[in-house]
Amino acid sequence: MTRRLPMVATTVLALATLVSPGDAHAQKIPDARALGVPLEGRPGPNNAITDVPGVEVGHVTIIRGEGELVVGEGPVRTGVTAILPRGRAAGDSAFAAWFSLNGNGEMTGTTWIEESGILESPVLITNTHSVGVVRDAVIDWMRRRDPSFLWALPVVAETYDGNLNDINGFHVKPEHVFGALDGARPGPVQQGAVGGGTGMRCHGFKGGIGTASRVDPTTGYTIGVLVQCNQGARADLRIAGIPVGRMMPEPAACYADRAIPSSSRRASVPFCDGADADGILDEVPEGAGSIIIVLATDAPLLPTQIERLVTRTALGLARIGGMGYNGSGDIFLGFSTGNRRAAAERSQLVGLEMLPNDGINGLISLTVHATEEAILNAMLAAETMTGINGYTIPALPQDSLIKIMERAGPVIRPGGLN
Repeated sequence: MTRRLPMVATTVLALATLVSPGDAHAQKIPDARALGVPLEGRPGPNNAITDVPGVEVGHVTIIRGEGELVVGEGPVRTGVTAILPRGRAAGDSAFAAWFSLNGNGEMTGTTWIEESGILESPVLITNTHSVGVVRDAVIDWMRRRDPSFLWALPVVAETYDGNLNDINGFHVKPEHVFGALDGARPGPVQQGAVGGGTGMRCHGFKGGIGTASRVDPTTGYTIGVLVQCNQGARADLRIAGIPVGRMMPEPAACYADRAIPSSSRRASVPFCDGADADGILDEVPEGAGSIIIVLATDAPLLPTQIERLVTRTALGLARIGGMGYNGSGDIFLGFSTGNRRAAAERSQLVGLEMLPNDGINGLISLTVHATEEAILNAMLAAETMTGINGYTIPALPQDSLIKIMERAGPVIRPGGLN
């Protein structure tokens, strides 16, 4: 049975006290082109998933405490991100598909999406150990908004933030989920260390939420991609085809707090001043982590066609150095806002629009390029963050990236070396 998302308005919760007031980087809109990175395709006005008409995004970011980890108390570096395919005011179902490149992760609700080809809920992203509470809260949010509500199989995905966050303290609560859903908006999207991406790392640099869009110049249809990036080895990172990760071995993760005992520090991670921290905990495996990719389009595609686009996001991931390592949960979801009546109809016969298969090559290309940029944007928008036990993950140094792009300019730009 196809269900409509509830359309009854609710009160937006006041959650400002849960977000670090000095978290200025949460407002950053990254611009890789301004740094000299050549990127393919024309982005939409916001260069975000919200360039697909109707799509809204909301975050709640929880940053609290510092120093040694005390489970249940902090430090806390986490949150939740909500994507509403048709916004809060009109939540009809949408045709959808999903794909797992490597399944060391979780995305709930995908069994029904695979069976039906229909997405019937918002999409939420959080940390690994908060999937359950977020799933329950989404159901409660839907129930409260719709008196006729009976049941739901919501989509909730995760990546692991336990290097910076007290992940076993279960700090994401239902009110945070309500705040992300009720606070979802169209337009520019906060990126970097915000929402579900607050405590994430990407290719050894600070990561988190990134987004990008592309507009098909022939059809006018839009592809929007949002990622929660927490994957990749430093050495694998490539930007514009350049092995940037190998050219930037520093800065690396370090410990900012000398008061933390060695029993709470990881081996081979120095103090931030370069001295040996003499930690005894196991190292973070190189390349461990995960990435969630959400694709949206307004092109009238059937679920099988959406699946074809979703699988191509893996090519964008590969272009920036994602390998799908054993310890990485690389799980991707896509939906189309086209065929609105058909995706939401409960009983009547309806007609469908369908872009011919021969007409989707442009969308495939845009999908790859938007995914690549969304991952890059997650790193460009994030700033250095210190979390549990003084563990510090550095931001991607943009001054160094500019110098690399300048040196490589004659090679990577159109017409170079002619």
